[in-house]
Amino acid sequence: MLTLRQIRHFIAVAETGSISAAAQTAFVSQSSLTLAIQQLETETGVRLFERHAKGMTLTHQGHQFLRQSYLILATVENATRSLQVGSESITGALTIGVTSLVAGYFLVDLLKRFKASYPNVTVQVVEDERRYIEHLLVSGEIDIGVLILSNLEDRDALQTEVLSHSPYRLWLPPLHPLLERDSISLADVVNEPLIQLNVDEMEIHAQYLWAKAGLKPEIALKTTSTEAVRSLVAAGMGVSIQPDMAYRAWSLEGNMIEASKLTDPIEPLEIGLAWRRGSTRPQLVSPFLSIAREGDATRKSF
Repeated sequence: MLTLRQIRHFIAVAETGSISAAAQTAFVSQSSLTLAIQQLETETGVRLFERHAKGMTLTHQGHQFLRQSYLILATVENATRSLQVGSESITGALTIGVTSLVAGYFLVDLLKRFKASYPNVTVQVVEDERRYIEHLLVSGEIDIGVLILSNLEDRDALQTEVLSHSPYRLWLPPLHPLLERDSISLADVVNEPLIQLNVDEMEIHAQYLWAKAGLKPEIALKTTSTEAVRSLVAAGMGVSIQPDMAYRAWSLEGNMIEASKLTDPIEPLEIGLAWRRGSTRPQLVSPFLSIAREGDATRKSF
């Protein structure tokens, strides 16, 4: 039978990438961790880690088990919290780094749920470019980041957890001829005037997906405003390829836009959390992670 102790030890090894580093983080012996992993692999009947000279990396099944392990601990922590009066008595400050696109479309619900559970915790939000937020995380100047994980550079220094995958879709004005097609590919879009969003490194993602398809689009306009993209598309000034998290059916002016799937294999954006690897977590990071994981589990239940 699986135990919470085994799951916590598994998470420690998964997050640090080695038995020795996990032993220091979890304050247990290396033999205890090794035994816990062996028992888990026996219980589950799958290999959770690939062993190599530099440490241990998760297998595909290991990544799946890690996600479920996080949800298990979040559920247990939530149940424990519900039996305690203590969440109201917890005080302190949590500093969160966020990038602009994520701040506008992902952060509000997360902060609302955290403040509801921890009303006496002061939350400070620092919004900036991903590179600077990453620097602040590595240097320990902020506690946790909520950002697009796809472009992270210093992954050895940061622990990350994906909360949401946001697929790309093609934004079109109503009655656009492409809407009459049964399927739409990037090749069908390449000669259309393209509205490009240049915020939160979205231009990098756009360049990558077009280069991967071997196509060069006709960029009609670049803007740092998602609402400008929405309004321009609604007005028939062009089309745009954007992640689902930014989609709203109506522009600010009240005009409608349509969003259609693309047949090309485009990797979705990964939105999630990042925090400093290897050091003792600030006290309020664990409760924040728990609240974020609860929301992740809720989204997946619908």
